[in-house]
Amino acid sequence: MKEESSHLLDGLKQFCTDVLFQSLPKILVALLVLWIGWKLIKWFTNFIHKIFSKKKLDVSLQSFLHSIIDIALKTLLIITVAGMVGIQMTSFIAILGAAGLAVGMALQGTLQNFAGGVIILILKPFRVGDFIEQNGLSGTVKEIQIFNTVLVTLDNKVVIVPNTQLATSTLINYTRSGKRRVEIAVGIAYGEDVNKARAALLEMMTKYPEIMTDAGNEPSVVVTGLGSSSVDLSVRAWVKSDDYLSISAALQQDTYETLGKNGIEIPFNQLTVHVNNK
Repeated sequence: MKEESSHLLDGLKQFCTDVLFQSLPKILVALLVLWIGWKLIKWFTNFIHKIFSKKKLDVSLQSFLHSIIDIALKTLLIITVAGMVGIQMTSFIAILGAAGLAVGMALQGTLQNFAGGVIILILKPFRVGDFIEQNGLSGTVKEIQIFNTVLVTLDNKVVIVPNTQLATSTLINYTRSGKRRVEIAVGIAYGEDVNKARAALLEMMTKYPEIMTDAGNEPSVVVTGLGSSSVDLSVRAWVKSDDYLSISAALQQDTYETLGKNGIEIPFNQLTVHVNNK
């Protein structure tokens, strides 16, 4: 019994000698390298970001490349630190390969989102700052990340959309052309002078400097239909994309007030009932 205890004590001493006195310095150095490397990677990625900004690189591409460089450098650092501790690199790479295959099969959707992000950056269906719409969801593109795109809606909600969805489905980019057409639908009563209404509404739009007046972009008022109780008009004006919301809201109110000031009736739906006294 004493002999077994002695062997156990000797084994414990040997373990302390081999691990604590031989491996511990390596572990401490590896941790120090990891800490310093992490700080250097943060500094380097920020430095790269400043260079991208000075070179006026596309903002969408800046955020995407920043994420890739950060992940790649941190992965390389972890592999290096593992080698310093004594982990065989061939075994480590084999383990990473097997793990990567398993994770890749489990995260096929994530890899598709990565591919979608690359497609977006190459084909550029939209960029950071564009206002887009897809499947009833609309917002301004705030950031294009590796796997997702960040949108901000008109009421300031942040929406995370998978890149695959944006890269493979039909979307509307309201900003790409630089201009949008404001269109206000309004009806006037039958019997009212359409030309008088048109002249009044065209005159109304001249007080907005945001409305374009160059050839091909002139404001217009056209008859779009003959409804059950009104002659339907459309007030149309081209503006810069950034001015669309403000001008659209202003024209809605101004159209109503202008027609009223000119004595032009805007009818409302009503039901006429004929009573038979027989």
